Amino acid sequence: QVQLVESGGGLVQAGGSLRLSCAASGGTFSSSVMGWFRQVPGKAREFVTALSSSGGRTYYRESVKGRFTISRDNAKKTVYLQMNSLKPEDTAVYYCAATIDPLGACLPYGCRYDDWGQGTQVTVSS
Repeated sequence: QVQLVESGGGLVQAGGSLRLSCAASGGTFSSSVMGWFRQVPGKAREFVTALSSSGGRTYYRESVKGRFTISRDNAKKTVYLQMNSLKPEDTAVYYCAATIDPLGACLPYGCRYDDWGQGTQVTVSS
């Protein structure tokens, strides 16, 4: 298991950028698939992006392709979400999640994430 803490959320104008970070503690980060999800009130949590334990494989929901980039630094036990060209519809609470899967067998969309952060609010104004 890993404990996850997100940071970097905030208020930004449409077209702006934010970089979210998710710091992990615990011994399994380098063996974990990491994902970012988001949720708005009254709606189901939705998948945003995920990457393999090595960072070599990445997957994105269609609406963020070309604007968002997920990356990780296993030495720092941190995963990042660089969000550019933000739109008002990107407004949500963003969560990072982890599941132990060294080979990334569950990717792209079959992962059952075991560990979740507390979330960070991203608000994009028009």
